[in-house]
Amino acid sequence: MRYLLGAVAILSLTSCGGGRLSGPISAACLQSDRSAANTQVCSCIQGAANDGLSRGDQRRAAAFWDDPQRAQDTRTSDRAGDEAFWTRYRAFADRAERICR
Repeated sequence: MRYLLGAVAILSLTSCGGGRLSGPISAACLQSDRSAANTQVCSCIQGAANDGLSRGDQRRAAAFWDDPQRAQDTRTSDRAGDEAFWTRYRAFADRAERICR
């Protein structure tokens, strides 16, 4: 019985995002000066990015950490490509906010 409980505990921890994910979003998050930035949170945000953004979108979004004006310019752009990216970015951001608290 103890072995079964131990196995369930391990499976529960790994399904909760126990593994660390790396990528452009995680790297930008960890390099930021935000007080909430830590390995666990940044890895979770990277996981949300992996689920909803291409690698190119991730690199573009990672630049927002260093240059928030770039995010504002993208959000207010009338270019179809920027509008499509912003829709994907908002879906990613909403998901990350929900699951990474």
